[in-house]
Amino acid sequence: MQHHVIVSFGKDSEYEFKVAGGAHADEARQWFDREFTALECDVATPTGKILAVDRILSVAKYAGEDRFRNQRTWAEQFAKNTAAILGRDLIRVDVEHYSIGY
Repeated sequence: MQHHVIVSFGKDSEYEFKVAGGAHADEARQWFDREFTALECDVATPTGKILAVDRILSVAKYAGEDRFRNQRTWAEQFAKNTAAILGRDLIRVDVEHYSIGY
């Protein structure tokens, strides 16, 4: 299955990735757990539980646009793991508005 992942930091700052296949969901969750910790992400949730979409959005936000622009290998890993967790054909990670669309 081909996935199309778009990471947007604003109107003129979008990064697109075509991902064939993808990682296993468990491996993808582990990757996001490591990145979430390494980037020292902080998410305030009323229940105290951090959902997968919160991890994806937080990692994108804390990594910043420069990482997507200048570290292509890391950005492709982000896209591959996002696709593995969410399992959709088209995924839009909107960092500016802190939302994910399908």
